[in-house]
Amino acid sequence: MLKIEGLNQYYGGSHTLRDVSLVAETGAVTAVLGRNGMGKTTLLKCMMGLLPVKSGRIEFEGQDITRMKPHQRAQLGIALVPQGREIFPRLTVEENLKIAMAATHQKERAVPGWVYETFPILKQFVRRRGGDLSGGQQQQLAIARALVTKPRLLILDEPTEGIQPNVIKDIEHVIAGLAAQRTMAILLVEQYYDFARELADRYVVLQRGEVLQAGDGKRMDEDGVRGLLAV
Repeated sequence: MLKIEGLNQYYGGSHTLRDVSLVAETGAVTAVLGRNGMGKTTLLKCMMGLLPVKSGRIEFEGQDITRMKPHQRAQLGIALVPQGREIFPRLTVEENLKIAMAATHQKERAVPGWVYETFPILKQFVRRRGGDLSGGQQQQLAIARALVTKPRLLILDEPTEGIQPNVIKDIEHVIAGLAAQRTMAILLVEQYYDFARELADRYVVLQRGEVLQAGDGKRMDEDGVRGLLAV
């Protein structure tokens, strides 16, 4: 689904990504882990076309998208749930979802019922403005907003940040359920080790902008990944 080869990116004189390569497969969760400032969000911005790359190649379903604009990547079926959620605070839950549907030129007018089945709290607060939701509720809205675009690749940037434990479990179950459907690839960027370990089929650890270690998600404990994330 997604293949990145030898990606390099610079910010001023800093070499922020160094020959980064990874693969995200359909029906699997690929976890990208690392401490703050190690290049995770920079990598995602390059994937979405928000930052230019100096060299390397990004392929999506066999197509070279390295130089594509962000909206072109979204139209291909790539959806990002950004760090900090970035929902529209003055729009209602329903309006946040409908604007995402409109952006992908869907013929459907109503929000699909499965959205509210997946995130019951959104149905309860469907008329509430996004800015009036709790952090956990906003995160669920941000994920739902990405899902209504019917993505082939779902990218989540630190979805557990600032979220209460019970909602983290709900989000974990949603991501696991999406992976089990085997219709999309999921790229999970995360610092919270236990959350990533529960979900990851494959993992990649970034350190100072380069891949320090990668492997099978089921071997994260044996591979000592937790120690690589320690400050």
